[in-house]
Amino acid sequence: MYSYDTLYQIFSSHLEKQSFSSNPKELYEPIVYSLSQCGKRLRPVFTLMACDLFNGDIEKALPQALAIELLHNFTLIHDDLMDQSPIRHGKETVFKKWNPKLAVLSGDALFVLAYNYTLQADIYKLPKILNIFNKTALQACEGQQLDLNFEQRKNVLLDDYLEMIRLKTAVLFGASLKIGALVAGASEKNMRLIYDFGINVGMGFQLKDDLLDLYGNEEVFGKRTGQDILENKKTYLFLKALTTADPKTKDILLDYFHEKKLPKEEKIRSFKKIFNELDIERLTNDAICGYLDKGMEKLDQIELPEDRKQPLRNLAQTTINREK
Repeated sequence: MYSYDTLYQIFSSHLEKQSFSSNPKELYEPIVYSLSQCGKRLRPVFTLMACDLFNGDIEKALPQALAIELLHNFTLIHDDLMDQSPIRHGKETVFKKWNPKLAVLSGDALFVLAYNYTLQADIYKLPKILNIFNKTALQACEGQQLDLNFEQRKNVLLDDYLEMIRLKTAVLFGASLKIGALVAGASEKNMRLIYDFGINVGMGFQLKDDLLDLYGNEEVFGKRTGQDILENKKTYLFLKALTTADPKTKDILLDYFHEKKLPKEEKIRSFKKIFNELDIERLTNDAICGYLDKGMEKLDQIELPEDRKQPLRNLAQTTINREK
């Protein structure tokens, strides 16, 4: 069994061998720039790890891992534009470094490149791979639209938010694993179990993002905390606070949320004070652990020796327990 570190290096090396430079160079430069920002590569590594789990040849899964990584970067380029986010991984986002029109066009080209990699599969497995890829890409768009809708909606329920992050974030985790399992020839039952494992890890991953945005160590986190509050995002923390607070505290929270003249630091302090009083950090951690436990239950049901499942178990725990 391969470790995360080994698969990360194998994937990164394979990615570096790909050529994404072409003409017109203005179209492809943002693609190269986006792919050069080395993150954790969780999704493509999950694809390789799932393939390895079911005794598959990871070389055959590399094109699908690339497709997953390119699809993920496509969503990031477009999401950053729609959210008007100027920074990602400490660098300017594509629309900020170039312009919005090029961000749309380069993102579209990136999606097509991702699709091309999915085609590099066993002809008998290709229809199922394409079905998973297409469904996941469409769900990501649906999740982004829900996120945009929430910016205008006054009343967003906690369940609405959880469905949004399932579509926008978690399904790509599930698809990454399912495609890797499919390449390896796993059974339908095991593909379903590994997909559900990924969904739950993805849900916990996003809730941890929400938590770190306010409670993370800035030196470790790598950026200023409290940005979600300043951008008036309806995160899990905010929505959980609304469901937990008494009517008076709820009204205060909503007043802070809609207050536009409150100084930035004061706004962050005010929200954090209420969140601390409502024990939101603990409640969010409980929810994160709940998703991790559900994911592990799915992994437990896969009828393989425990030592084969341990790398996936370790990566899931590391992902959920991360500090940045």
